[in-house]
Amino acid sequence: MQAIMQIFLARNNVQAGPYTLDQLNIMLTSGEVLLDDLVWHDGLDQWQRVGNLTNNQAFYRLTHVAMPEVNDSIINNVTIFPEDDAADTNKDKQSVSLDRLYGKPERSKDTAKNTKADMTTNRHHTPNSNVSLNKSNATKAASAKDKVVGNVILAPIMSRILATALNALLYLLAIFPLVMALTKMDVDYTKFQNIQDMDAAYQYSVTLMESLPSSTLMISQVMVFGLFALQLLFITLRGQSLGKMITGIRVVDQTTHRLPSFLKLIGMRTFLLFIIYNLLFSFTSFLGFVIVAIHYYMASKSPENIGWHDKLAKTLVVKADSSQLIKEPKIK
Repeated sequence: MQAIMQIFLARNNVQAGPYTLDQLNIMLTSGEVLLDDLVWHDGLDQWQRVGNLTNNQAFYRLTHVAMPEVNDSIINNVTIFPEDDAADTNKDKQSVSLDRLYGKPERSKDTAKNTKADMTTNRHHTPNSNVSLNKSNATKAASAKDKVVGNVILAPIMSRILATALNALLYLLAIFPLVMALTKMDVDYTKFQNIQDMDAAYQYSVTLMESLPSSTLMISQVMVFGLFALQLLFITLRGQSLGKMITGIRVVDQTTHRLPSFLKLIGMRTFLLFIIYNLLFSFTSFLGFVIVAIHYYMASKSPENIGWHDKLAKTLVVKADSSQLIKEPKIK
């Protein structure tokens, strides 16, 4: 009878397993196992990135592989702890503390020497169904009220609303000199309410701008363009507007849970939304606020806090964690 292949997984210097192929695919589908996790089984000469073996798909089709003798030292490809190297000598110098690798309490040196604890002996253990590979700093810090998807914690709706309000406040501060100058002028606001005559509203706006002191216009332009430049910089590099940075949340891709592509971040979630809301608020402020409210209402009813912004760009808004900024290695 052919032996069932045993598959071992590792993440953040912690090994788990063995698992069967079916168990691996179930955890891949649920998001518990990530494409950036490491995997090893008979037939592989070293630990591999899961995504490299699955072609970045959430399903592993095991091809025919040779079944060589077990290499007891293959676990060394996961991690080597420097302090272990300094403490041990001769052939034990390059050994790994398996207690620490499995996240268990350290045993004494004598106990460890009297116990053969390598991957070969671990093969005879029954897989622990309670083992979870989601050990990132973000998920460790999750509370009972948090929604967790894979290895990320979804941003609370109130944090997202607060981030939007902070961005709006920063914009108001940027145009404050312009607003103060306009309050001193006799502005006919009825010219902006006639939707059918937008050309007349535009011409009236130009006339107002020409009536303002040049120094006021220059200060306003510098502040507004400076704010937009900062927002674009942080959105591109960190997936965070200034409001999201303050509230500790970030935009990530729905599939990879990493920074989305430039097109999604800047094209879909920034420029396209800016154009949509600029048009809405130009027609009537009430309509713009209604669309914003609809977005957050949809997010509050969604299991993954997905509003129409997120559906449009295929993104999630999550609690920020440094691991989300790590770029996936390119497939060779």
